[in-house]
Amino acid sequence: MNPTLDLIHKRRSIRLYDPTPLSEQEKDAILSATLRAPTAGAMMLYTIIEVEDQALKDRLAETCDHQPFIASAPWLLLFLADYQRWMDLYAAAGCESRAAELGVPTRKPGEGDLFLAFMDAMIAAHTAVIAAESLGIGSCYIGDIIEQWETHQALFNLPRYTFPAALLCFGRPAKEPPGPPVPRFERRFIVHKNAYRRFTPQELDELHLPFGIRSLAYKEYPNGAQNIVQANYLRKFTADFSIEMTRSAKEILKNWLQEA
Repeated sequence: MNPTLDLIHKRRSIRLYDPTPLSEQEKDAILSATLRAPTAGAMMLYTIIEVEDQALKDRLAETCDHQPFIASAPWLLLFLADYQRWMDLYAAAGCESRAAELGVPTRKPGEGDLFLAFMDAMIAAHTAVIAAESLGIGSCYIGDIIEQWETHQALFNLPRYTFPAALLCFGRPAKEPPGPPVPRFERRFIVHKNAYRRFTPQELDELHLPFGIRSLAYKEYPNGAQNIVQANYLRKFTADFSIEMTRSAKEILKNWLQEA
């Protein structure tokens, strides 16, 4: 296995950080690699906000589903799906008036533009993760940045055509993580050939075998679940944070798609 593949296989989320700040050279190396990420039409439909203010970190530790380790991360990067920069550029270049002269209909960014920008942002984010890992710097994705849209919009002065795609914590691990990386489902459940295939209950019962248990095997959990799938359903899918994330995402979409 080559060093890059070995790095990917060993990577895990880090939530306990050495307080030593990242050097400017390390930050520059990570950002330089990030800006080389694949991007739709070379448009770079994302913006990165470096979160350095400790008061902002402390606030995010609360608004992102109460995760204190966010406040202790030496470096935070907020990745935004961003079409605002291009809309401002289109306006500065007189694109709409010229389009009208040419008989070309004008429009505002829609759902497809948002999804494309979201892909750009996430590709860039994971490029940053791998670049940091190569320097011995750990990371952790914070998907909860999608929650609390109104609060995060105000905190970061987010304009209409932006969407907080991911918050990333970076820092050197405070200690060596115990044990091997968290297992992943077997390839046969994830990689399909030529078309999507749904699985039978009997097949799905084997999904959690890498975790040492059958999906439907009886086991009592503190939240009242009686198998590992019920535990996931009650702990994540029906959780308050998940409901808030859906509410918040709807508000972001309404903000993006509102009439001019």
